[in-house]
Amino acid sequence: MTKHRIGTQEEWQAERDELLQEEKELTRRGDELAKKRRELPWVRVDKEYRFETEDGTKTLADLFDGRSQLLVYHFMFGPPYDAGCPVCSSIADTLDPQVAHLKARDTTLLLASRAPLEKLLAYRERMGWGIEWVSSGGSDFNRDLGFLHTEEELKPFLDGAIPPTVEENARLCGTDVAGYVAEGPGLSVYALSDGTVYRTYVTSSRGLEPAMAYYGLLDRTPKGRDESASMPLWVRRHDEYETG
Repeated sequence: MTKHRIGTQEEWQAERDELLQEEKELTRRGDELAKKRRELPWVRVDKEYRFETEDGTKTLADLFDGRSQLLVYHFMFGPPYDAGCPVCSSIADTLDPQVAHLKARDTTLLLASRAPLEKLLAYRERMGWGIEWVSSGGSDFNRDLGFLHTEEELKPFLDGAIPPTVEENARLCGTDVAGYVAEGPGLSVYALSDGTVYRTYVTSSRGLEPAMAYYGLLDRTPKGRDESASMPLWVRRHDEYETG
């Protein structure tokens, strides 16, 4: 590890106490933002989306499974992929154990991807997850939310210098760069009221970090995340890390 400033216990405690006040301010700000999220206007979902599930074809309203709230994680697993995105897989590692807790709070949590259902279920078995996974490939669900892009839309990105992380993840998914970045990760949230489905919240990119528990933990270590845009991403599927 790199050399770092060394201090006494008293020096550490004084600076830690100052930092704690800033952490508390951040927590309070987070509470304020959470309240603003809940206060966003709801948008009625009139489009009839269809999803392939283990129990047959379902509508968006069916996916609530008797609850009034629905969280959908848009997992990057496109039709040409041979395996799911490694980063999305790390997120699913965090989401899977939360299903039972969220059910207890009137909330259904599931994954949605555009790949055929049989591919998704086979990959889920490999990863050891129990979370429900549905195929949205037969509808405009991902496209309407901004989580599916055409090659024409991606042309400026594809014509530029491709980041090593993107090239590596495309290879790990068994597809090319265009096929990989056509998909996008995201979280969309819905409410079911009097038989009507409403979209209440959508986020992507760093808005997904609450589901990437390892980053919050690494942020509290001396090395931190220890990554940069010029380096290949270190994240792997949990069964691909070297042991020892």
